[in-house]
Amino acid sequence: METLPKIIVLDDEAELRNMLQRFLSSQGFEVRVVENGTRLDRFLQREPYDLLVLDWMMEPEDGLSVCKRLRAEGQTLPILMLTAKGDPVDKVIGLETGADDYLAKPFLPQELVARVRALLRRQKIAAGDPTHTQQIIRFGDFRLDLARQKLYRDGEPFGIHSAQMQLLTALGSSPNRAVSRDNLIARTRGRDHDALDRSIDVQVLRLRQIVEEDPGKPRFIKTVWGVGYMLLADIES
Repeated sequence: METLPKIIVLDDEAELRNMLQRFLSSQGFEVRVVENGTRLDRFLQREPYDLLVLDWMMEPEDGLSVCKRLRAEGQTLPILMLTAKGDPVDKVIGLETGADDYLAKPFLPQELVARVRALLRRQKIAAGDPTHTQQIIRFGDFRLDLARQKLYRDGEPFGIHSAQMQLLTALGSSPNRAVSRDNLIARTRGRDHDALDRSIDVQVLRLRQIVEEDPGKPRFIKTVWGVGYMLLADIES
């Protein structure tokens, strides 16, 4: 059974909180509502959420401060900021503070849902969520069994270092799609690993030296500028 996207709503107005919970729940989301930043922190520490709907105008800690604090703490979940402020300058401030989208009050509930779904889609694409985990993919002379994490060349087992296998599996799980450096770090080193983007660049170079005929002109492991890397491969049915 597919799990419902989990949304947490922070708003200090009980009426609006309850309205948002009822409406978003009716649209197929699992929704939790909280009234202040302290409660929000407690829930975020307990379990992961897919998106935060955050009201700007609150006391004592307003939404802008909450957003800035979460980003400083390394929290990466998408944030949709709700506000009565309609000035474009305020929108810029909200986005620069770390919000991913901005919706001015009053708003149509349908627009809220559309923006929530768009943010969730964007997050899924940016995260490079695996799209193929059981299939076998082919590129050049190589064949990668994703389920068993086995690499073959011309039908024969081909051994590579575990670090390169982890990276190849991460790329191969989302073939023909760009996977961000942050996502590759998380999937090969763990999310708590303090690694720099350059560490992934070095691993990619080593992998290219193994699977590419000309590592300087790669055919299969492509750089996607400003994002990360992509493995061009055919998927076996």
